Amino acid sequence: MELREQIIQVEGLSAAYDEQTILDDISFSIGRGEVFVILGGSGCGKSTLLKHLIGLYRPTAGRIFIDGENLVAAHGAERKALLRKIGVMYQHGALFGSMTLLENLCLPLEEFTDLPETARNLIATMNLSLVGLADYPHHYPAEISGGMRKRPAIARAMVLGPQILFLVEPSAGLDPVTSAEMDELILRLASSQGMTFVVVSHELPSICAIADRAIMLDKTSKGIIASGTPQQLAHSAIPQVRRFFARQAGNG
Repeated sequence: MELREQIIQVEGLSAAYDEQTILDDISFSIGRGEVFVILGGSGCGKSTLLKHLIGLYRPTAGRIFIDGENLVAAHGAERKALLRKIGVMYQHGALFGSMTLLENLCLPLEEFTDLPETARNLIATMNLSLVGLADYPHHYPAEISGGMRKRPAIARAMVLGPQILFLVEPSAGLDPVTSAEMDELILRLASSQGMTFVVVSHELPSICAIADRAIMLDKTSKGIIASGTPQQLAHSAIPQVRRFFARQAGNG
């Protein structure tokens, strides 16, 4: 596999809520331009890991480097500048229903830049075009389908020009055709925009379609039990990992 420059490095990360440890001393890296998937069963810590990677929570131990800078140690303007390097699309889109798609995309530009309105509208329109919604700028979220609603959420996450895009369950709840179209969109954006994608997912068809590499978290061990390409994980020496990819029930 082609070696890539690391854009995210996680070193000895531990995370806990109150007295309950969720993740214990995990380490991994993500290459620049990679589509990297975080997977695992319910309660394994996928969401917890994501929240730490995007700076919502501070770990109980360990370090997170974004583009070579320590997110955990960063404060003030340095931290804000570092967080500008990432964008996030949440599972249900989190679009503002009272705003058009164009207004939803313009909002972060109004909040975080000094660009004039014409420039904001142009950037928002371009990003809607990138996700196949060039004809929908004046539609409200309720006026487009649920599957299509994830597209402007991705566009809004991209609008400030991040280097890394985090996607939470982008294919969840979609029919097979719409899910495949979402997979194609992610791959096209990764290729054309040169961004790094970090995807939290449990949708096996999508994982196998988009992932350059993946890590599998485990609730019992509170850590990473396997990493590699989807093909490598599907043929893992660890029965639990093989069962996950074969969608088989069982223990041991």
